[in-house]
Amino acid sequence: MKKIVLATGNPGKVRELTRILTGLDRQIVAQSDYQVPEAEETGLTFVENAIIKARNAAKYTGLPAIADDSGIEVDALKGMPGVYSARYAGEHSDDQANNKKLLAELGKMNNPSRCARFQCVIVYLQHPDDPTPIICQGVWEGRILDKPAGSEGFGYDPLFFVPTHSCSSAELDRDEKNRISHRGQALLKLLDALTGTELR
Repeated sequence: MKKIVLATGNPGKVRELTRILTGLDRQIVAQSDYQVPEAEETGLTFVENAIIKARNAAKYTGLPAIADDSGIEVDALKGMPGVYSARYAGEHSDDQANNKKLLAELGKMNNPSRCARFQCVIVYLQHPDDPTPIICQGVWEGRILDKPAGSEGFGYDPLFFVPTHSCSSAELDRDEKNRISHRGQALLKLLDALTGTELR
């Protein structure tokens, strides 16, 4: 079976993406299996960063590549952390530090809006120089909780309240999260775009 490399070393993302992309007649492999160095995310948008990561993975593996760039936008913080979500608390910060900083920033404000959304852009490249990448986007609306809730998921999931389900993203069943999340939406669009396409 031919392979597609996922341009991420994040185990949470690898699990989510692999679970949804099982519909493709391709073996999904992580870039960590090929010791691909992390790409420097110098883009100012989710689209730019996703293309940078996909191009990097395709270059080092010689395989078609899928990359996503995603993050959370908080209205009260004028869309931050946005593309800086993974390193909001510093270049080598972890999920706990990022969540703590987000709550601290909101805590400095007087009754801030807690409206927020997850954004995800997924890119597929046939090869590093592919001039026509497939680009798909998903958006997931919600709001920021006062404190973390739930133990599933990763990133900002414990702080992201999902109004349609009256719980945090970290309290959702994994399959349900994959169905409704920003990444799930973008991946299903990508799956639809790739199904029936001649993948080399």
